[in-house]
Amino acid sequence: MKLTPELIEELEVLTLFNLNTTQEGIKVHSTAASGAIAATRRLHDKGLITQADGGYLTGLGHDAAEHAQTLITILTTEPTAAGPEPR
Repeated sequence: MKLTPELIEELEVLTLFNLNTTQEGIKVHSTAASGAIAATRRLHDKGLITQADGGYLTGLGHDAAEHAQTLITILTTEPTAAGPEPR
């Protein structure tokens, strides 16, 4: 699978959600970058968020956002001095 610019934009939107609460959503305003607006609409069309301009995460959206945020944390964390763990 190739990471397209569209997928990266969707991942970026998913990272905006606060996973510590279900009471906090996001709103993507009409003045936002066109890529963010389009990504938000696509996430809504895929059933990951409740509104075309943001809203709240659905159950599936929460899972996707959690995975996306975890992956970014893993990829941006400095490696330990011991190096990678053996497989």
